[in-house]
Amino acid sequence: MKKKVILFISVFLLIANSGCRAASNQGTTEKPVIKMGYLPITHAAPLFLNQHIHGGVHEGYEIELVKFGSWPDLMDALNAGRIDGASVLIQLAMKAMEKEIDLSAIALGHQDGNVLISSKGVDSLQDIKGETFAIPHTYSTHHLLLQELLTIEGMDDEDIHMIELPPAEMPVALSEERIEGYVVAEPFGAMGLQLDIGDVLAFSKDFWPDSYCCVLVLRDDFINKNMEITEDFVANYVEAGERANEKSTELYAALKNYMKVEDETLEISLEWISFDDLMIEKAEYDKIYDRVKTYELMDDPPTYGELIDNRFIDRAKSK
Repeated sequence: MKKKVILFISVFLLIANSGCRAASNQGTTEKPVIKMGYLPITHAAPLFLNQHIHGGVHEGYEIELVKFGSWPDLMDALNAGRIDGASVLIQLAMKAMEKEIDLSAIALGHQDGNVLISSKGVDSLQDIKGETFAIPHTYSTHHLLLQELLTIEGMDDEDIHMIELPPAEMPVALSEERIEGYVVAEPFGAMGLQLDIGDVLAFSKDFWPDSYCCVLVLRDDFINKNMEITEDFVANYVEAGERANEKSTELYAALKNYMKVEDETLEISLEWISFDDLMIEKAEYDKIYDRVKTYELMDDPPTYGELIDNRFIDRAKSK
């Protein structure tokens, strides 16, 4: 089983890297190019589907998708201005703004779709008290979800040994019994089920419905210099989200351009996620803001009005 899981993940990463090279070579004209960073995860589906539909080429601009292997690498590129925007964890966007990086979150990546996976036979976090549980990053909704479930079960973070692992390593670590569970973006939760190495411990929608995870961000200097392009880009992105929510063969094809993943895994993954409403609402953002403060993850996180820019999605939804 260990060799099967490692081979599965290795092939996934190899093909994902190939997809990145193909996407990065699409700019062939003198049109402005929007460089958008991503990790190969199901939560970035609207970005992938938009690229699949249009081939990266639009009337007044092109989109180049730039693949990263980790959130720190992506954020380094975004903060330094080597890319114009990204599909990224909302808490990482908050942290960047706290460090005075000028960017704006302009749309969600998805709704729900975060699942806590445990080793087989585990019914609650109480069953694995003192064991190791993996999250992808301290600044992530996945971290907050684990904290939330610990509170619900009358536990605190000292009762679980929490570690950070790259998403692709989590199923391998579970199969090798290095961890007893993990919570991460898709498709890695679904992989745990498809490979029969874990079970669902909890669905985020059951104890924190509508919890925001990944968002689409752009650097403010790009937005200010390219208002019309940004408006068109967001309109196409919203349309792609609506089409992604149909879970059609078109979406499967788009996702497979960026992830080497079996249909069975995708089917499980897409059952958990929706893409129909990508507006970032104040009430839901404020829940994250409050928890970030409660768990002392940031000293001065940005408020809703400081980070969120709904101008473009408002226009897209009104058309």
